[in-house]
Amino acid sequence: MWYNYLIIIAIVILVLILVTSFICYRLPFYSKNKKTQRDEIVLPDETFYQLYKEQIIQDITDVRNLKSKEYSIKSFDGLTLRGKYYECIKGAPIEIMFHGYRGSGERDLSTGVKRAFKCNRNAFVIDQRGSGNSEGHTITFGIKERFDCQSWAYFVAKEFGPDVKIILTGISMGAATVLLASSMDLPENVIGVLADCGYNKASDIIKKVIKDMKLPANIFYPFVKLGARLYGHFNLEETSPYESVQHSKLPIIFIHGDKDDYVPCHMSEKMYNACTSKKRIVTIKNAEHGVSYLVDPDTYIKELNDFFK
Repeated sequence: MWYNYLIIIAIVILVLILVTSFICYRLPFYSKNKKTQRDEIVLPDETFYQLYKEQIIQDITDVRNLKSKEYSIKSFDGLTLRGKYYECIKGAPIEIMFHGYRGSGERDLSTGVKRAFKCNRNAFVIDQRGSGNSEGHTITFGIKERFDCQSWAYFVAKEFGPDVKIILTGISMGAATVLLASSMDLPENVIGVLADCGYNKASDIIKKVIKDMKLPANIFYPFVKLGARLYGHFNLEETSPYESVQHSKLPIIFIHGDKDDYVPCHMSEKMYNACTSKKRIVTIKNAEHGVSYLVDPDTYIKELNDFFK
């Protein structure tokens, strides 16, 4: 009789583990990927984004009116990924741009397109897997996205020719994506990386968010990691931007706002200290998450131009 009770208890525990892990997969990683209508502009709810709401909406509107060309590629695991190319000067360097967590190319990078134009560069804006017009339902915090970045780099190099220089640009999770790709095999066209407000490890930023929710990270993070394995089919700790910059040979410029409470500035500082290639770190005063350029565009552009000169 007691043996039957043990089996029942074991089954109940297993079910609880699987259900909890599924919930911990759905919350951070699953994406319904609802496509935004052309006349719809959805911005994050955070107060500091609202401070720049008018500027962001204007930038999105302006970029929508620019001439663009749409492209698509197949990912290594069969997803259709899409991006848009905006040309400022024919033959100028191209920034391949990757947006942030649960964002889209248009929402997060329209301001980046206008900034790239001011630097006399062309912009190739990517919708990452599970976002915007790209396929997929799982966001992997850069683990699988790094292969997408690599694929886009080779696609752009082939499409625009061997003489066109390429810069990998990312903001927030997009910064993690390009940093993870920076140590991979890339075309010779790629001359550097711009990482704006990226995190050093997916595990660190997830644990921080769990703590911000007033929950015990040590208890819930293992379920998040297991959920990623079981339902997202990826290992959250397979690699990290922190590890990648120790092996990258590309010049990397880190930019971060010193008032960033979402992805703390010290995460970029850790990566800068670990980076073994040519590097620079720029801290933008009074800038919160993802708005460094909006806070101080002059410093942002000056530092970029100086670094890539």
